[in-house]
Amino acid sequence: MKPKSILVVDDDESLRRITQLQLEEAGYSATTAADGHEALRRIEEDAPALVITDLKMPGISGLDLLKQVRQQYPQTAVVLVTAFGTVQTAVAAMKAGAYDYITKPIDYEELMLVVNRAVAHQQLIEEVRSLRLSLDQKYGFESITGQSKVLLHVLEMAARVAQRDSTVLIRGETGTGKELLARAIHQNSRRKDQPFVTINCGAIPKDLMESELFGHAKGSFTGAFAPKRGKVESADGGTLFLDEIGELPVELQVKLLRLIQQGEIEKVGAPAPLKVDVRIIAATHRNLQNLIEDGAFREDLYYRLAVIPLELPPLRERSEDIPELVQSLFIKARQKHNLPDLRLPAQLVAYFSGYRWPGNVRELENIIERLTVLSVGDEIRLSDLPDFLRLEKPSSDSVHFELPPQGVSLEAMEKELILQALRKFDWNQTKAAAFLDLSRRTLIYRMEKYGFHKDAGEPSAGS
Repeated sequence: MKPKSILVVDDDESLRRITQLQLEEAGYSATTAADGHEALRRIEEDAPALVITDLKMPGISGLDLLKQVRQQYPQTAVVLVTAFGTVQTAVAAMKAGAYDYITKPIDYEELMLVVNRAVAHQQLIEEVRSLRLSLDQKYGFESITGQSKVLLHVLEMAARVAQRDSTVLIRGETGTGKELLARAIHQNSRRKDQPFVTINCGAIPKDLMESELFGHAKGSFTGAFAPKRGKVESADGGTLFLDEIGELPVELQVKLLRLIQQGEIEKVGAPAPLKVDVRIIAATHRNLQNLIEDGAFREDLYYRLAVIPLELPPLRERSEDIPELVQSLFIKARQKHNLPDLRLPAQLVAYFSGYRWPGNVRELENIIERLTVLSVGDEIRLSDLPDFLRLEKPSSDSVHFELPPQGVSLEAMEKELILQALRKFDWNQTKAAAFLDLSRRTLIYRMEKYGFHKDAGEPSAGS
């Protein structure tokens, strides 16, 4: 593997050289620059993973260099080197986008700790970007699109595990995109050029499941006129995706356990076991722990499957992603049905955010396609929305106010909103803060600012 490249920027030639040697001894590829102008040229030429720059330099300062790098080369991390007395400046620089800072004189162990951490962080970002690209290009990334923290956490975990052969259990409600995530993990693994084989454990009759999964030998039962390769054998060298694993019959669960533990299967009617090399990714919308308590799922199999558990959140838990999803799915439906001029007004998108979407992204996608197909004219109208959306109050994130012509006092509006929220929840600060999408600390600060205090059920509003 090619060593990660690092650029050291410092007007002190001796310090530059020492830091370069230390990085090269640690296995990195290091280059140097004497000032900010030279650094920008080298970044353009070499695209380093990390820039280590002194804070105080003639010409372009380390802070100015940081800002230019973050703007022009966001894929490059920046670590600042600062004298002890300017730590506050370095902290401020971190707020401007620096990954971390180290102080002079540079301690070798501290340098390596920060560098290793920064490079690992950049590598993770690249893996997530690769995962997203895979989803986008091959498997309809719009079904897992979004920037919510809960979704990004799952994608980061998936990016990490993709490079390993660990067994993965993806949990999530119907319609959350479990198969898409499984395919993306496979596509970003060392097995990407090998088969990705899917079997839905709940869609095949119980008496056919064993043959479908493991295959059978010729003459092993009535009607077995020829040998058959099962799904596991077809996935040899690649990935086997077991969808709805909670529906797998108990008697077959022990055979799946043998596959995981020993890497071999027994085909129906075959005289000897068969060695296979497959990575297993399973998915379920059911609570397997409850199935274990009911005796419907083996506990030992559960722990073998859930080496890496990934939880895809339902759409109602990432409602901030809904506007982006609506636009993305609308573009897809418009292209599918060759309606390039059809428009979805922005003010209608707010209506989608107030619904809980029990069918998750799949339900949302169906509604968008229905609106697209049944549209009359070149624009989707409010009356076109189904009743459960049209009669729903639009999301508060998209509330529009009619501004009076004489102007308005923003402070007065804030005071009134806080006061109404406090009254609404009988002065329960935690509930009022949640209602206003504020932290409790921020709410208390603003209550003190405006002189709001509960007194016999009513506040005394100060200035």
